[in-house]
Formats: sequence, structure tokens, C-alpha cells
Amino acid sequence: MFQGVFTALVTPFAGSKVDEKAFQELVQWQIAEGIHGLVPCGTTGESPTLSHEEHNRVVALCVEAAAGRVPVMAGTGSNSTEEAITLTRHAKEAGADGALIVAPYYNKPSQPGLYAHYKAIHDAVDIPIVIYNIPGRSGINITDDTLAKLADLPRIVGLKDATGDLARPYTLRAKLKKNLSLLSGEDMTAVAFNASGGVGCISVSSNVAPRACAAVQNACLKGDYVGALALHDPLVMLHDVVFIETNPVPVKFALSLMGKCAPDLRLPLAGLSEASKKAMTDVLKNLRLI
Repeated sequence: MFQGVFTALVTPFAGSKVDEKAFQELVQWQIAEGIHGLVPCGTTGESPTLSHEEHNRVVALCVEAAAGRVPVMAGTGSNSTEEAITLTRHAKEAGADGALIVAPYYNKPSQPGLYAHYKAIHDAVDIPIVIYNIPGRSGINITDDTLAKLADLPRIVGLKDATGDLARPYTLRAKLKKNLSLLSGEDMTAVAFNASGGVGCISVSSNVAPRACAAVQNACLKGDYVGALALHDPLVMLHDVVFIETNPVPVKFALSLMGKCAPDLRLPLAGLSEASKKAMTDVLKNLRLI
């Protein structure tokens, strides 16, 4: 179920409120462009500044708009285990196909603590779970040993790895007793990650170039890595510029240039600098996206 490119969706805002119309239109466009799946309420969706009510609403809106055409993997992680369970329960009730659960951030648990956190969520909610490892934001790296132990739980079905460590698919697979959906959390190295045993990418760039990103992953799924690289190369500057400043500030500005949503953000995120705006505009023009 979880392979190919999944878009880590932005959450459009209109002033202080979620722009529900723009969000569902974005979902419809993503599906029409050939995306393989959708991830609402992740980092790119500004989940830390969404209220619980908004978070649940965005997940429900995504499921409704997708209407079963592509899988929805709802972001439901938290540094509080009980909060993560509550969010995951709602995702299940809303009809999400899976939950993407980030490693608990800020409190920096031990490896046994990480295992206990994910096992508690697993045991509380009957939904497929993809673990999200992103040490740069969470402050903690989930080790191969911990991931292999978690993979023994039946509803742990995948890993989004955003370490950029291309040895990870090899070292992890050596310890696994079952297949996991290994998904890159980094657009730039996604082809190399797939060639090492991955099956897809949870992408920021696909917010603005879903068709092109899907084509890259389609080639990978066929085992055509030469073709995938040829399709990937024109996207390199996009993969670079979407992280020119803190995600999702650049990609929201890009979508505003494309008329998909306003560039509005929630504090403490601030707008893109003028120099970065020019860099993004130049890349989108080069790709003929505007």
C-alpha cells in the first residue's frame, strides 16, 4: 500500500484559519497529477501549530477529498504518547489508511522509551503505522536494533527515514525479519535510497511538481534507475530550493505563485526572504511551473 511518492501536504491558511477549500482542491490536483499517496498533518503541514480540532479536521478533509483513490497516511505523532494515541484513534475513525508517527521530539527518550512509545500506540489503535525517523527535528535517532524490534509488531508496516543516510536501507534490512515499506524522507537522495532497497519517498517537492515526482518513483518501482535518474536530474534545483529556508516556508511560497494557496504561515514561522523568493521564482520558471 505504501510505495511510490506520497506528498507531505501543506496546510493552506486564509489569515488565521485553515483554508478548507484550497486544501481539498490541492488534494484533488495532486491525485489528478498521478501522486501515489497523501500525508496530511506532517511537518510540512505545520502540525505543531494546528489545534487538535484543526488537526482532526484536516485529516478528515483529506480522506474525504481522496475518496479512496489513493491511500492517506495521516501524521499523528506527538512527544506525548497519550496525545499520539488520541490523534491516531481519530485518524482511524476518519478513514485514514495509515498513520505516520514521528519520533517523540524535545524530550529525547532512550531507545527502550522509543520502543515503549510506539508499542503503546500500536496496541491502542488498529491501524498500519509508519515510523518517522528525523533526528534533525526530533533530536533522537531510532537505531536499527530498535526499528527491527518494532518491526516484529504486526501493524508496524513502514519507515520514513529522513536521516539522509544511504546506508540505512542496507543496515536495517540486515536485521529485519519481515519486509517494511522503506520510504525516503529526503527528495534529493530518494532515487539512491530506492536503489538501496527503498520503495518510495514522502516528498515536499511533490507539492508543486507531483507529476514529475511521480514519474521518478514510477521508474524506480519498475527497477529502471537509469530512467529514474534522468527524470530526477531536472528536479535537483527544486529539491534544493524547497529547503532554502525552513520547510514549509519555501514550498508555500511556491504554491502561492502557482495560484494553489496563499503563502500564509503561522508564527513562529515567518515569510520567505526576498533573495529566497527570487531563487524559488527562477526555479519554477525554469521548470515551467509558472
